[in-house]
Amino acid sequence: MSDKPLDPVAEEAIAWMVRLRSGMEDTRQQVQFRRWLEQAPANARAWEQLQRGLGRHYEVLRQAPGPLRETLLQPESSRRDMLRVLAGLGVCGAGLWFSARSDSGRVLLAELRTATGERRSLSLGDGSRLLLNAGSAADFEASSVRRLLRLYQGALVVQVAPDPTRPFIVRTAQGEVRALGTRFLVEQLADSTRVVVLEHAVRASVPGGVQRDVAQGQAALLYPQRIEPLPAGQAYRADWVEGRLSVLDESLDTVIDALRPYRPGFIRVSPQVRALRVQGVFPLDDSQRTLAALQDTLPIRVVSYGPWLTLIEARG
Repeated sequence: MSDKPLDPVAEEAIAWMVRLRSGMEDTRQQVQFRRWLEQAPANARAWEQLQRGLGRHYEVLRQAPGPLRETLLQPESSRRDMLRVLAGLGVCGAGLWFSARSDSGRVLLAELRTATGERRSLSLGDGSRLLLNAGSAADFEASSVRRLLRLYQGALVVQVAPDPTRPFIVRTAQGEVRALGTRFLVEQLADSTRVVVLEHAVRASVPGGVQRDVAQGQAALLYPQRIEPLPAGQAYRADWVEGRLSVLDESLDTVIDALRPYRPGFIRVSPQVRALRVQGVFPLDDSQRTLAALQDTLPIRVVSYGPWLTLIEARG
């Protein structure tokens, strides 16, 4: 139920930038790239647009010595890793091209947005109260027949104002959540949507035709073709409202994903430690303290290079 995804030609341009990022001479690769450019005018236009938006910053990274460049050249690195770095460096174009799974440039153009480390509380035009987590983007529109909140990225908690004539709907990339009561959380994940009902109930639906009512204290994950109920007791997922990251037996990789919107730059977690299990309560507004606590309790080493790069790897 998301809007039009990123243009496939733009995706190809990003993929070529990643292939060419090492700076090593490869005649065959250069020939293939030139052929791709000449295949269609759209290819050349996409490449030119990408260079205008990211090129200067990309060249800085490509030529940079030391850990930042080495990290991007790791075999596990990806197009998304490279663009996360650029976005972390404050390159607006990176955010536009990075959002292949988040309704492309709408993340940047959204009316309701929060920056790194910023939580925002506001009143919507219908009287509902909205809380946005850091790194979130959404749009709200109200008509005579409905109220629609589109969540492109991040997480929100909404306290819905009563209006029996206009249903309140939150739409994400995987489906829709219709308020049957007042207060609930919606979070856009990489390939699903998490819904946690804090008060009353909601009705979740997905394009595959599946619907499910989720009552207070219950939670669910929405996928395009199915809805999976989650165990009870998920209300702690909304603890970010109070500046806390509450973790109950999650992987380190998942914990770091929750921390990313609160820390500038790029965080890379070594594959060797991504599956380590974590539990505890951590401060979101002091990411350095949270990383130090993780280092104290897990067999990991955290190394930071200014505000640009944080590496998390196995200790020793």
